Amino acid sequence: MEVDVISLFEPECGERELALVTAVLQSSRWGDGPMVESFERAFAGWAGRKHAVAVGSGTLGVWIALRAMGIGPGDEVICTSHTWHQVAQAITLTGATPVFADINYWTGSLSPEKAALKITPNTRAMLAGNTNGHPAAWEPLRKLADAHGLKLIEDSTESFGSRYQGQTVGTFGDVSVFDFSAPSALCTGEGGMLVTDDDALVHELRYLRQRRLADRSSVSVGSRVPLQAGMSEMTAALGLAQLAGLDDRLAARRQVVSWYHEQMQSFEGIKPPYIGQDVDEVHWMLYVVHLGKRFSGSARAQMIDDLLSCGIETAPYSHPLHQQFYYMNAGDAAGQRRGVLIDTDRIGDRALALPLHTLLDESQVEYIVKTLKDTASNVGAGAAIY
Repeated sequence: MEVDVISLFEPECGERELALVTAVLQSSRWGDGPMVESFERAFAGWAGRKHAVAVGSGTLGVWIALRAMGIGPGDEVICTSHTWHQVAQAITLTGATPVFADINYWTGSLSPEKAALKITPNTRAMLAGNTNGHPAAWEPLRKLADAHGLKLIEDSTESFGSRYQGQTVGTFGDVSVFDFSAPSALCTGEGGMLVTDDDALVHELRYLRQRRLADRSSVSVGSRVPLQAGMSEMTAALGLAQLAGLDDRLAARRQVVSWYHEQMQSFEGIKPPYIGQDVDEVHWMLYVVHLGKRFSGSARAQMIDDLLSCGIETAPYSHPLHQQFYYMNAGDAAGQRRGVLIDTDRIGDRALALPLHTLLDESQVEYIVKTLKDTASNVGAGAAIY
């Protein structure tokens, strides 16, 4: 007998999405057209930035941004190993060296103090993310970047709508990147967006993104090789529709989070997710619980299997990059093993992501938490703690 599974994430599709995508399908332009331009303008306005550049994914976006900044082989970029979308892998793709610094244990984001210890004469930039929706410590990160003449790249792929010191995420980096793949609150299946206020930088971002139809008759194009990393008209149409409903969707997700908080109160040792003092608002990507010290990575894996057998999809929040084969064997600053990034290892083994989306109701959340409690006891590791 098959069990209906409560999915980790389910995108929300309504009449607006269907209408805009259908309009593109009925048009003569499926690529490099007006829908992408409309989405870029609308997203720049929503993010509070001067420019937006639609790209094929968050990873491609960071690759383009690094290249536009002249960062490549021989350069170092400080980042964290603790991430969901693994956007930091774009550093490796450019030929630069990712230098993993440890995270702040409570926020899960790049620690400014630990990042400072990694700066060398080869350091050109820092890539920091708003982990699972919680903003990074942008004020000290900006001060650190400015003091050492570093570029600051903001990874906002997990944090639509979160606010830090009165500003919305996406406004803190020299360039900031958003990713629209699941489980993003703004989901187009694939795709991403770069936002910046730099007029010179945005010109290079657009050049490197793709060769456009208008460039075919130009004799000056070709001095640098661009990617084929643009966004289709259909993806942009879906993005425009999702953006129009984003505020309502974020409000609905907050209601789901409040149900989780209420149910977690009776879960011994569990505390509400941490929110930093300078943070005004957090919109979580997924509802993440941190299991106690008595849990191991294998115990978490068993819990994930047990929960799935009960019809609940869960996942490890992060597979830290420095624990993955390529980076463990890298012959450069990225080649770090367990025990060096203490808090990253600690969280990486025990962070468990639970479903969070607008199609969840209160009874489903109650069932998820009750089943989680039972599963935590069944693995014999004791109560879970944050």
